[in-house]
Amino acid sequence: MSSPAPVVRGQALSGHNRISTQALTSLAKAAAAQALGVDAQDVRADWTDDDGLLALSLVTPIGVPPLQSVVSNPARVDALGGSIWDRAVRAKESILATVSELSGSRLSRVDIRISGARISTEGRVR
Repeated sequence: MSSPAPVVRGQALSGHNRISTQALTSLAKAAAAQALGVDAQDVRADWTDDDGLLALSLVTPIGVPPLQSVVSNPARVDALGGSIWDRAVRAKESILATVSELSGSRLSRVDIRISGARISTEGRVR
């Protein structure tokens, strides 16, 4: 009886792996939720083909501090990562990198539409 050949890390094996659309969508929603300080269940994710690459479209709220706390301490906006616009721009890069790295999929872009705000009553926005 022969034993199977040892697998060397990084060795290419024949066959293929596939990640289901549902798994990829769950990953994208989790990455967006983490980047924008909301629950993954509040994020909608859709995929389209972009010349052979995947384009991710997200519709999501964004976590924000209570406005009273910002009025009393305007520096809090910078401490939380800047304006909603600045945070959304940085989130695109973070989401693209996270989804690409964890799934091995090649994404062309991430489009984000902010659909609302989720007030964080805790000490900070995620």
